[in-house]
Amino acid sequence: MTPADSASTVLFLVIVLVTFGYGVTCWFWPFKACRTCRGSGKLRSPFLRAIRLCPPCNGTGLRLRAGRRVINAARRIHRANHHRH
Repeated sequence: MTPADSASTVLFLVIVLVTFGYGVTCWFWPFKACRTCRGSGKLRSPFLRAIRLCPPCNGTGLRLRAGRRVINAARRIHRANHHRH
């Protein structure tokens, strides 16, 4: 076993662990704070007079994680292909 092989193995294991960890995060905590409004659900005008609801999160302050979108799409495809009559 050469050093390049062991480095590749370590890199592969790190990638697998990070991916698994992100998948677990997406499963248990599907939402994250909206970046536009920083989780408040409101946006202020430049002069701080007007307040409106944040359009990307519809005023909730939460957005669905990208990984959870992938999980939901995979579940929809699985249901569509396996629940036919």
